[in-house]
Amino acid sequence: MSFDPVHKIIPAFVTGEISQQKADQLLEQTKEVNDGSLHVFFSDQRPQYREAILKSFGQWVQPERKGTRGRFPKPRLEPLEDLLYAQVVKHRRKGRVVKITEKVVFGTQEALQAYLERSPVSRRINTAFVERQNNTMRHHNRRFTRKTLGFSKDDYWLERQVHLSVAYYHFCLPHGGLREEIFPPIPTKGSGSPKKWRQVTPMMSAEVTDHVWTLQELLTY
Repeated sequence: MSFDPVHKIIPAFVTGEISQQKADQLLEQTKEVNDGSLHVFFSDQRPQYREAILKSFGQWVQPERKGTRGRFPKPRLEPLEDLLYAQVVKHRRKGRVVKITEKVVFGTQEALQAYLERSPVSRRINTAFVERQNNTMRHHNRRFTRKTLGFSKDDYWLERQVHLSVAYYHFCLPHGGLREEIFPPIPTKGSGSPKKWRQVTPMMSAEVTDHVWTLQELLTY
């Protein structure tokens, strides 16, 4: 899946084994819901993501012919000037991670550093946000619990279960990292403490909705 760490949103996901086709599908779906501002990607070192990002967020360029005769070179895909993509590379020894390095695939180190300095969520290249979201997904969706009878027997039903789980996460489940401080705090009845925080779901953060949905509201929408 792809993950937006600012609004805690899952823009897209695909089910099945990791392949170039699945990676292409994931980035195509991510592009479909992009408003044009998305141009920075972080991932692990899986080789499929480079080509997938280039296909969805690159541009076709016609190279110049070196001489005055002969055929023109074939058009090729190249990254846009503002496209940034970096990988977190984990070096393993006997199955254990011994070192972690960073690799800039698209863009320059200077442009990437300038972006990180403006980032509201992190000053480092990392995949911690999507890894934490994977843990949240496993916690809330029994289909991802390992070594139980709760797993899906068919990709068809797995995909639909994930759609339901993601919709609940987006609209019904307030995210602790998105809560907003209320000032001044709202008094409560009796001797209770004043209400200091407003609960916010990912879709409230993205201004898709203005309130926390109930499960009934979600299922009858």
